[in-house]
Amino acid sequence: MTRTNQGGKPVIIVGAGIAGLAAAEKLGQAEIPVVLLEARSRIGGRILTQYAEDIAYPIELGAEFIHGLPPETLEKLRDSDLSEVEGQNWCASPQGLSPCSFFSQVDSILDAMDDSVPDESFLDFLEREFSNPSHDAALDQAKRRAIGYVSGFNAADPGLVSVHWLVEEMRAEERIQGQRAFRTRNGYADLLNVYRRQIGQYNVIIQTGVVVDSIAWKSGAVQIKASSESGPSLFEATQVLVTLPISILQTTRQPGAVEFVPPLPQSKLAALDKLEMGKVIRIVLRFRHRFWDPMPAPGGKATLSDMGFLFSEDEFFPTWWTTMPRKEPLITGWATFRAAEKLSGKDEKAVIQRALQTLSRLLGVGVPNLESWLEAAYFHDWQTDPFSRGAYSYAKVGADGAQQALAAPVENTLFFAGEGTDTSGNNGTVHGAIASGQRAAREIIEARVT
Repeated sequence: MTRTNQGGKPVIIVGAGIAGLAAAEKLGQAEIPVVLLEARSRIGGRILTQYAEDIAYPIELGAEFIHGLPPETLEKLRDSDLSEVEGQNWCASPQGLSPCSFFSQVDSILDAMDDSVPDESFLDFLEREFSNPSHDAALDQAKRRAIGYVSGFNAADPGLVSVHWLVEEMRAEERIQGQRAFRTRNGYADLLNVYRRQIGQYNVIIQTGVVVDSIAWKSGAVQIKASSESGPSLFEATQVLVTLPISILQTTRQPGAVEFVPPLPQSKLAALDKLEMGKVIRIVLRFRHRFWDPMPAPGGKATLSDMGFLFSEDEFFPTWWTTMPRKEPLITGWATFRAAEKLSGKDEKAVIQRALQTLSRLLGVGVPNLESWLEAAYFHDWQTDPFSRGAYSYAKVGADGAQQALAAPVENTLFFAGEGTDTSGNNGTVHGAIASGQRAAREIIEARVT
């Protein structure tokens, strides 16, 4: 067994997702040595940008959009080519395509949520506040759209997700103009490259392909057992920062699970029990050409060439988006919650075929035509990824304070970061993860001074 004990009382960070990278940079700036352990062969965690040889546009299989104007992200990307997401929104129904008109209805439903009353699930809120005893068809449709929004945007089970948490999320979005969305030219790879350059200036050692098996800890001392292709290793430090997804912290005796010795305090376990990991499957289809460009839009006065999003109530891939304002022959399918459950664990060919069938039905194009135009498909099942086991976190009913409890340090020895520990309402976002890493780094620095 290799024993690693970097000089100068290092901090070990478990996980080189964006929270771990943000913490490593801040600790490096404070001249604190860092060993960053990552189970995957790459950094980035749930940021997963790929490229095809003959297309310059990035293919995002993880995080894609910059939601609003968060300073944590934009400060790093100030020299990048940032573009706002544009395009027309179309809705598909059995009657065909039409311009989406449900946003104001959904907003009116969401605006009725109130975190000054006892917490409840979103479904319970809908039943209480919009019971609809007269079976008004328009209200039923608005409720379905609201459920689709909550489960689609948050990858959440509407029967579990907390109304209090949703309200806090909405307030956080308002503070940063979260209704707007942006991309950079090279996708989130631009952000990772910024961190690579900046971390490279400091005493930070990044080791990929290192799977942490256990963390044995007592006040002021940590021993981490890990494994890699070269065999088992033992890392020692005075403090460890854990940036693992909540799903991994909730997992035991499965690939990717980490054993804490002694177990985490009951306050942590109770907090984890109030949080949940959303479910998402993403597929990006690359066609020989943008076959939807010449398709006539309803009314016959325009085409679908400016289509940005396509919404439906399809049971497998209800949401699609294009690369607007750039016009690339790519379209992304987004499956969350029940749709993700139905698709998770399926082989890639089956998922691709299901995606083509959905597009065929929504746009009225034969599957054989789509198959003949399809050049490549890119796919990731986040549920079966052993180092994520899901997409991003949300809070269940009664979870008030759970993120704070999960984020709190233990005996100035165990520290926690990651989007699931964000306390500002930005769970599930890249900027929330960055903020959590920076917060945890400050806590470590302060603990070393006192």
